Amino acid sequence: MTAIVLYDDDRARKFEPFALTRPAGELRAGALLIRERWTRALGLTASGFVGAPHLASFDEAGAPAAVDGVARGAVVANTRFAPALLPANADAARWLADGKVAAVRLGEDLMPDRLRGGKLALDDVRAAAGPDVEIPGWWLDEVWSPLILLNAMLADDLPRLAIGLRRMGRDEGIVLGDHGIFVEDGAIVEPQVCFDMKLGPVVICSGATIQAFTRLVGPCYVGEGSVVSTDRVSGSAIGPYSRIHGECSATILLGYSNKGHNGFLGHSYLGRWVNLGAETVTSNLKNTYHSVSMWTPDGMRDTNMQFLGTLFGDHVKTGINVPITTGTVLGAGANVMGAMPAKVVPPFAWCDGKSVKTYELDRFLEVADRVMARRSVVLSERGRAQLAAAHAARWKA
Repeated sequence: MTAIVLYDDDRARKFEPFALTRPAGELRAGALLIRERWTRALGLTASGFVGAPHLASFDEAGAPAAVDGVARGAVVANTRFAPALLPANADAARWLADGKVAAVRLGEDLMPDRLRGGKLALDDVRAAAGPDVEIPGWWLDEVWSPLILLNAMLADDLPRLAIGLRRMGRDEGIVLGDHGIFVEDGAIVEPQVCFDMKLGPVVICSGATIQAFTRLVGPCYVGEGSVVSTDRVSGSAIGPYSRIHGECSATILLGYSNKGHNGFLGHSYLGRWVNLGAETVTSNLKNTYHSVSMWTPDGMRDTNMQFLGTLFGDHVKTGINVPITTGTVLGAGANVMGAMPAKVVPPFAWCDGKSVKTYELDRFLEVADRVMARRSVVLSERGRAQLAAAHAARWKA
């Protein structure tokens, strides 16, 4: 049976601080993961991914395993393209977007040497017999692209995800505006929640809880098992089993992350297993109102974004009362406490406000195992091996 293999090209492999610990297909863009967007668009399962060598043991529920080569007949999809949540022609030979090949059905075997390093462009791959078709969606040219596109993607995603869900009545809460509130069976909406629907709809998934006295501003997606409690949460995509308390604006949570206390979080992206200490505050606007520059593996770059907060890699932890400046990158596994950190903190760094040391691998894995167990998730041996490989491949700022 035909399946999809997700391909991280060389540009996707530089999407730090996330690329050190996960393939790009396991990033959230709009309401869903990029992998989920591809499987939904083509109606096919994802059988593997091709990514950086240090991700060979990547192991996460629902995610396919790493592969070296790809056999003829398989569909190879570029993970820097996020398809719209619409059925596409699954029998095509190539799927095109903005004049570029977003996915191709292979007319030849792709050997590991052609895929190594991510330099291969899908435009240069021999396709199987069949038509070229256009596929709607969005190219993610930069690691901050999901934040630039968040509002537009949610506005497109949520009405499609709402199909078949119960629409809340206007008498079930405090409702402003005309866009709908769509609730999956098993979700809980407590009394005295204010839904501000003037700019877009809200989708609340099964097991999620919206606690009393929260102001939820659409477009907004709340994933399975997540808890949103008090203050204003607007224009955000909240992945599964996360907690949001306090003000949150235009932010993506990949899943299994906590902002359990007060403190502003804006125009930011949280990987998995992130925990923000009480009163951790992100800045998302420079005092000069100039566009925000951000560190990348190729050096500092002007993002051309006026509003941009922090990119939190997987397993990042912050202490209490930590202020984080505009356009900050916190590498995977970093622990930040005390004073304001630098605009870029390397992966597995232990920052106590006075010095920056390396987080010892054994201690990091011990904590990661404990954190994940609290959500009934097991850190497998493959997962340990991948985090150890990430620790060994960690970059320096």
